[in-house]
Amino acid sequence: MSTPPWEPSWSSIPDDIALMIVSLLEAIDVCSLGSCSRFWRGICVSDLLWMCLAKRRWPMLFSAADPRGSFQILGVFYGLDDEISQNPRPPVLPLQGWREGYIYKHQSLATSVSIMKGFVKQCTQTESLEVGHYLEAVSYLHSHQLGFKDVQMFLFSKCCSALLNLVGLHYCLLRLEIPPGEVAEALSRSQVSEREICVRWFKLGRWFFGFRLPDEQLSRSISLGELVMDKGNEVLRVLNRGAVHEVIRVHIAPAIPRPSCSRVGSEN
Repeated sequence: MSTPPWEPSWSSIPDDIALMIVSLLEAIDVCSLGSCSRFWRGICVSDLLWMCLAKRRWPMLFSAADPRGSFQILGVFYGLDDEISQNPRPPVLPLQGWREGYIYKHQSLATSVSIMKGFVKQCTQTESLEVGHYLEAVSYLHSHQLGFKDVQMFLFSKCCSALLNLVGLHYCLLRLEIPPGEVAEALSRSQVSEREICVRWFKLGRWFFGFRLPDEQLSRSISLGELVMDKGNEVLRVLNRGAVHEVIRVHIAPAIPRPSCSRVGSEN
């Protein structure tokens, strides 16, 4: 009687190799894979795997110079960072494990971004956003420590307005310091790089031989894809500085073809 040929199964893969393979996936794909079989379910709930996924999505929380251990960092995911800093003893976490911590952090950030979106919507009743409110939205993202992947997921979306796309772009370039090429690629992948915004700013007239010249109104219309390149430097500087010194007001709005809103490189 002949011996039946040996057929490989997923369970024959060493756990460390399986973990290495699965760690290359996105979190949503890991969840889908975990529903395929008992073997993959066991791999996909691994604490080590979800810590790797969390580190990839929120690298700023895992700084190499950070003296905190993984348990303390996990506590930050549950919003217990203040308690941890004040209490040397490890806190009792409301949930246990990196998978639960990842989900909790994701849901917490989704709620925070939703609040920011509501704030921007409330401040743009006339379809124009004041730069002070704009910078407040950028600072709000920074205070909640969103990562680059979070911005891509929550703000680089066709479902979001061009103003929200711009807030995410500004945050990535000037707060997270993501290379412009990577930001441009993310915008293109999300199919929002061609969206245009119009920035108008008002400057006090200069003094010339004892006479004050008329105030100036300048405007630039530029696509999000162009904004991350060199030609967008002037607009980004205006947005980042806000209404200071000689600039008395800055308005931001989705670009609409009109005589008063010129392309980059020209002035009114």
